Amino acid sequence: MKLFAIFGDPVSHSRSPLMHNSVFKNLNYKACYTRIHLEDGTKLKETFFSLKLSGANVTVPHKEAAFLACDEVRGFAKKVGVVNTIVNENGRLIGYNTDADGFMFAIKEFGDIKNILILGAGGTAKALASKFIDSNIKVSVINRSEARLSYFKELGCECFSWDNFEIKKYDLVLNSTSAGLKDEELPAPLALIEQILDNISFVAEAIYGKITPFLKLAKEKNIRCKDGSDMLLAQGILANELFVNHELKSDDIKHYMKKSFEL
Repeated sequence: MKLFAIFGDPVSHSRSPLMHNSVFKNLNYKACYTRIHLEDGTKLKETFFSLKLSGANVTVPHKEAAFLACDEVRGFAKKVGVVNTIVNENGRLIGYNTDADGFMFAIKEFGDIKNILILGAGGTAKALASKFIDSNIKVSVINRSEARLSYFKELGCECFSWDNFEIKKYDLVLNSTSAGLKDEELPAPLALIEQILDNISFVAEAIYGKITPFLKLAKEKNIRCKDGSDMLLAQGILANELFVNHELKSDDIKHYMKKSFEL
């Protein structure tokens, strides 16, 4: 029996165990998936091995710590320095990023997006900003302070702090922060959020499973918006394929993960 888990702080809200266990149970794959509340990201590697895990997902705020914990990083994760999926290959931790492809799938329904404003500058923002630029989408980033913006400036993003933000028209605004996940906070001051929402076509929220204050404001303004559920599903399918080393069919994984959302 293989054991998989998701690391995060907080993590009790995570739907990942339902999704992955639905696949394992219905496809008779001998594995189980659980949640691990981890406050200190530097303890990720030792915790992984102490629990004898075969693989793991990583959510906020530990995606950059997960990159450092890996013995090898492959694909897109190597480019952005952000890992959300880890596989144990013969005692070596191999890191991947499935978030970015998951989000690109999620925003397809919005049509042709030419410019995006990202709220926040953490691991999720880094992965998505790089993916957007690879897809020829213009990216702007706004964060509380300028201290974490150097990565985005090097990418060629237009960068702002709360203090020097200059409002423009954007196709899509994405909240990549955890604001609203375990509280009722907005990802930026109310006046700033109001200004952004008055100049936007679509709104996306990385958080899923609740109407955050950010989404609530967008809905009140009748802006077309969505939470992170589709992103969660898409990245979960890709992660599961890595966990089972592609031994299960992608269509079967997708089918049973989607069914878990009905529970």
